[in-house]
This record gives sequence, C-alpha cells and structure tokens, in this order.
Amino acid sequence: MTAADPLSTALAELDALRDAGLSALELASTPERVEAARVEFLGQKNGRVKSAQERIKTLDPSARKAYGQRFNAVKGDLESAFEAARLRVERKTDDRGRIDVTLPGVRPRLGHRHPLTQTAEELIDLFGRIGFEVARGPEVEDVRHNFDALNIPPSHPARDPLDNFYLAVGERTSGEGPIGGDVPMLRSQTSTVQIRVMEAQKPPVRVIAIGRVYRPDTVDATHSFMFHQVEGLMVDRGVTMADLKSVLRLFARAYLGRDVTIRFRPSFFPFTEPSVEVDMLWHGGHRWVEMGGAGMVDPNVLRAVGYDPEEVTGFAFGLGIERLCMRRHAIDDIRLLYQNDVRFLRQF
Repeated sequence: MTAADPLSTALAELDALRDAGLSALELASTPERVEAARVEFLGQKNGRVKSAQERIKTLDPSARKAYGQRFNAVKGDLESAFEAARLRVERKTDDRGRIDVTLPGVRPRLGHRHPLTQTAEELIDLFGRIGFEVARGPEVEDVRHNFDALNIPPSHPARDPLDNFYLAVGERTSGEGPIGGDVPMLRSQTSTVQIRVMEAQKPPVRVIAIGRVYRPDTVDATHSFMFHQVEGLMVDRGVTMADLKSVLRLFARAYLGRDVTIRFRPSFFPFTEPSVEVDMLWHGGHRWVEMGGAGMVDPNVLRAVGYDPEEVTGFAFGLGIERLCMRRHAIDDIRLLYQNDVRFLRQF
C-alpha cells in the first residue's frame, strides 16, 4: 500500500460522515429530532465530528493539511444544514398557531349582563314608557337627606347606629342621643334621591331612582347587607292615591304578566301619609308576596324641600329589585345573585 492510502481512507470517511449528517438533519421533522441529530454529529463531547477531528492526530504530518481542509468543509456543511433544519421546523411549529383567514370563523362565547342589571334596565325601560325619567344620587349620604328631610325624627328606631352604616360616629351608641346633621353614612334607602331631585327641581316631577342601599342585616336566603331598590316619585297638582294605584298596576302587569293581581294594605312610613304595603299575586298562585311600600308624600317632606303642600301633592313607592328578579326567575336564595358562579349566571 502507498503512503496516500490512509489519507484517501480518512477523506472517504469524512465524505460519508457528511452524507449521513445531511441525511439525518433533512429527515428530522421536529425540534426534538433536529436537536438529537445535532448532538449525534456536532456534539462537543461525543459527537461524530468531534471524533473525526481526533482522527487527524493519527495521520502522517504531510497528510494533515489536506485532511484538515476537508474536515473544515464537512463541519461547515453540517453546521449550515443544522441551522436550516432548525429554522424549518420552527417555521412549521409557528404555522400551526397562525390563523388561516380563509377558514370559517369560530364564534366566540360572549358574556351577558347580570340578572340584576337586566332587571334594572327592564324597569328603566318600563317606567320610561309611562313618563318616568331616571334620577341617581350618591351612595354615601348624610343624615339630613337619609332621615331628616324624609320626616324621620331623631327618636325613630330606624336611625339607630346598629341598623345603619354610619361612617364617622366613633364609639357612639344609640343611648348617647340622636345622630344628625351632616354625618356621612351609606344610604339605607333610595328615597334620598327623591329629596335631592325635589331640592333641585320645581314641580312637576316624575322620576325613578335605581341603586344600591345598605343595611346591616344578617345574610340569609332573603336578606343581605347590600341590595337594590327602585324608587318612584310623582309630584304635581292634583296627584292622588288613584294615580299611585294605576301606575303600580300598570307596572305589575307589564313586568310580571297580565294575570297578576295587586293589593294595597294600610301601613305606616314616616315619609308618606297615607301609607300602604304593596302585595302581588300571579300565575294563579295562592300566596301574596310583599313587593314594597308606597303612599302619598307626607306634607312635611314637601315642605322640607320648599314645596307648598297646599299647591301640589305626590306619591312615592319603593320596590326591591332583588325581590322582583327572584320572583320572576323563581330564585329562592338571594345569595345566588352575588356568588358570581358562572354556571348559575349563564341561565339568564
């Protein structure tokens, strides 16, 4: 054998190594397989290219230059092939997440309004059809608007700190005298809005006020420390109890159905005189359900806002939005409305 034979053999092995590496990288179809081919051929510790590099030590010094040139060319070809394979599989992976605009779209699942919001919007629309505008007021009120202007005297039990959320009374208790004036509190009724409307507007007035109110009740199936009310107010010349009954009957039939029956029971509220409780019966039921209170605006309330009770009269009513929503949708626990369980809310 001649001295050139070991070099020829070594060069042939380099060509075979290049062909095997190029084939493996071309066939690799995933990032994992490309990486496995890189480790096999170009790995720094046990890669086949690394072993071929060690082969140069066994060659005659006169053959090392030729071998080294071919080795560098083979290594460069394999490194270029690896980079091309890596980019190819990465593009393929990215393409899977791209949106093909030529394909039919997928309809997204849209949310919808909370049942209490739905109820409030229905009430606004319903009363708007019979001439009532929407009025809103602050949830943080003062004692004058929440009690004094509504003819609720300082000695009235409704003003007890244990029955209200006062915000600036310190350690004060109900036995230390009445709380009055501008002491801030969370409003306990939307009747505060009717006071603010009448203070800013001369008769005629026809508004509804919708919003949250707060009372420190123990939470159970029918009570919560925060709930919603809709308050109606109409003040003009010649307004009578007959007008109040007509409006509430129109509302009941429009919201709950034409088969609903409504009745009025005598009651007492400091801000109305006479006062009534409003009960409703529908769908052929046998149990009357109390829906709220109503009555003719007390003359003292009219005077407190600068109206002349000899010139104008008015009526007011207050209904619980949760109660209306629960009765309409046969919900038996008010807590379900505040737990934000999407399985429950999707039903509405």
